[in-house]
Amino acid sequence: MSKNISRVCILSSAVVLGALVIFAIILAATLGGEEAASGADILDIVPLIDGHNDLPFNLRTLNHNFLKNFTFEDLKNDPVWWNCSTCFTDLKRLLAGKLGAQFWVAYVPCKSQYKDAVEQTLEQIDVIKRLIQKYPDHLQLVTTADGIWEAFRKKKIGSLIGVEGGHSIDSRLAVLRQMYDLGVRYLTLTHACNTPWARASPVDNVSLTSDLNKEHHGGLTEFGKTVVLEMNRLGMLVDLSHVSHQTMIDAISITKSPVIFSHSSAYALCNHHRNVHDDVLVMTAKNGGVVMVNFYSEFVQCNTTRNATVDDVIAHINHIRKVAGVNHVGIGSDYDGVDSMPVGLEDVSKYPHLFERLAQTNEPRWSTEDLKKLAGLNLIRVFKEVELVRDKLAKTMHEPHHEDLLPVKDLGSNTDCRTNLNATS
Repeated sequence: MSKNISRVCILSSAVVLGALVIFAIILAATLGGEEAASGADILDIVPLIDGHNDLPFNLRTLNHNFLKNFTFEDLKNDPVWWNCSTCFTDLKRLLAGKLGAQFWVAYVPCKSQYKDAVEQTLEQIDVIKRLIQKYPDHLQLVTTADGIWEAFRKKKIGSLIGVEGGHSIDSRLAVLRQMYDLGVRYLTLTHACNTPWARASPVDNVSLTSDLNKEHHGGLTEFGKTVVLEMNRLGMLVDLSHVSHQTMIDAISITKSPVIFSHSSAYALCNHHRNVHDDVLVMTAKNGGVVMVNFYSEFVQCNTTRNATVDDVIAHINHIRKVAGVNHVGIGSDYDGVDSMPVGLEDVSKYPHLFERLAQTNEPRWSTEDLKKLAGLNLIRVFKEVELVRDKLAKTMHEPHHEDLLPVKDLGSNTDCRTNLNATS
């Protein structure tokens, strides 16, 4: 009997030991898998979403929006594009950079405000769509959060449209609605110029003249708040890059949906008025939004005695993570919108380098899940929430649209290109 008991005990011990060995192997494989996927491999698992690329404006300035002879496959041999100081993007480099989705930006200069900003913006939306149609094997038009995943599964770059600057809607909610119907999924409330209803970040620049500094504390007017609420109703992302500090606060205070900063960095590390103050980072976290870090050298490194590097960008990413949390940081490079990029992030092929460097960071440590959030899951979460708020408002709002008009007095003297509807002749 004792021999049988001993055999049973030995057998039981062997089974337990075997189970422990199997568990250890599985655990090691799991941890090894995470380590193996903790760098650039992340970009094969989830879509890398860049919040801002100004290629369409370069198409306007260099090609007059003509695509017939535009060889997007590889622009390194193009004499015009290769010598362009703000050109960092082509298909070859996008594929090398493992980009999963891109907000292509319909931007027109502030000098078009009160003139033909709407018409020019429509032309930029048009050229974005034509570019996508010209390269269907690599680009796919996307207008929903789920559409980003759909394009990613097809190994195409999900191509979304953002409009950069509230001057592009000419202070008209009807124009905002029509742009949404054309596929626009974010509006940056201002560019570098104030609109009649929102103040831009240059008012926070202490070196400005006294006349401009009188507007320092300005944010959103009542009409500006209505613009934000109409964007909530439509399901359009509210983008607060470029706006003044007070406009950020006003917009986050009034919005019913999470906001984004499509291409902004941390003010605490580089005190440029285009960057985001810590108090707003805290507000953004409470709001559920995301700050997509800008790579532009002058926004990530204020020390002009040395070149900006990928490590400066990482410092901004880590700062925003520290203040707002890992759920509220993303990527918004600003490629093709600026003329200087950090060493290590010279063009759109370099995203993997950034993620490899982050995977090597110990303070803080970036886990696989953290890197997935940074790459794109945070933006997708925000986008889905914006869509959910839209759907909820559609069921609860008594009036289907905001029909407010900008008060004429808010235009000041900028009325030459507007018809006076109250005129008798």
